Amino acid sequence: MAELIVLTFDDEGRGRAAYEEAQALDERSAVLLDGLAHVRVDEHGKTHVESPARDSRVGARAASSAVFGTVLGFLFLMPFIGLVVGGVVGVLFAGLDRAGLDASFRRELADQLGHGGSAVVAYTTPEDSARLVDALARFGGTVLRTTVSDQDEQEIAHDPHGPR
Repeated sequence: MAELIVLTFDDEGRGRAAYEEAQALDERSAVLLDGLAHVRVDEHGKTHVESPARDSRVGARAASSAVFGTVLGFLFLMPFIGLVVGGVVGVLFAGLDRAGLDASFRRELADQLGHGGSAVVAYTTPEDSARLVDALARFGGTVLRTTVSDQDEQEIAHDPHGPR
C-alpha cells in the first residue's frame, strides 16, 4: 500500500522550499520517497513539473516509479479527460479512479492549485507519508492525500504478476 500526498501552495516560493526540504529528508533517509515532484502553474496557466534526477534514490523501485509517473501525468497533464478510448487505457483510468484519483480528487486539486500556485507531490508508504506531512507543516499549504492499494498500484503499472 502507498500514499499519494499533494501539498498545494498559493505561491511558488513556499512550494519550492517544501520540495527542497522533501528532497533533503529523502537524502537523509528521514523519509523514503518512491516519487517526488514540484509542480507549478505559471501566470498563463501553464503547468510545469520538476522531478529529481533518475539516478537519485527517489523512484528506485521500478513499479512505484511507473505508478508515480502515470499519476503525475494523469493529474497534471490531462486532468479533465472526458472520454477514454481503448481497453488498456480504460483499465488504467478505472484503476486510478479506484485509487482515489477520481474526478472529485482532480477537481479539488485544480481548485487548490491556481495560477501562480505550486504543489509538492510525493508517493510513499503511509508511515513515511505522515512523517513527511509533519516535517513540511511549517511551510503551510493544503494537504490532499489518497491511499493506493497494492492491487490498484499494479493495475496502474500494468503489472500482471499480482501484489508485491
